Amino acid sequence: MLFGDLAAKADTVAPVLIGLVVFALALDGVDGYLARRTGLQSALGTRFDMEVDALLILLLSAAAFLLGKAGWWVLAIGLMRYGFVLAQTMLPFLCSPLGPSFRRKLICVIQVSALCAILVPMIAPPVSTAIAAIALVLISYSFGIDVFRLARQRFSAA
Repeated sequence: MLFGDLAAKADTVAPVLIGLVVFALALDGVDGYLARRTGLQSALGTRFDMEVDALLILLLSAAAFLLGKAGWWVLAIGLMRYGFVLAQTMLPFLCSPLGPSFRRKLICVIQVSALCAILVPMIAPPVSTAIAAIALVLISYSFGIDVFRLARQRFSAA
C-alpha cells in the first residue's frame, strides 16, 4: 500500500466522499437542467461545468489509485481532459469547437459513477480494477471519436 494509514481510513472516508460526489452530481444535473430550461445557459457556464467535472474525475481517479483500487494507470482517466488540452497546443485543429454531445455527457456520468463505485470499501481488486479499466476504455473511446472528428473536419476543409 502506497499510503499505509490511508487504507485503514478508507472505510470511513470513502462513504463520505461518495456521498459528497453523488450530492454534487445531483446538483450539477439540476443546475444544467434549470439553466437550459430557463434560457440562462451560457458558454462560460458550460465551460465552467466541464472543467469542474474534469477536476472531479481527476480527484476520484487519484483517490482510486491512492486507495489501491487500481494501478497508476487509473490516473489516465482523470488526466484525459488535461492531455487533450495539452495536445491542443501542438495540434491547433483540436481547438475547433465541438457541438453538444449526449455521448460526452453520458460517458462523464459513467466515469464519475465507476470511480465512485470502486471507492466503495467492499469493492476491491480485481473487481475495482476491471471497473476502472472499462471506464478508461470508454473515456479513451469518447476522446478518440472527438479527435477523429476534429481531424476529419480539418482535412475536409483544406
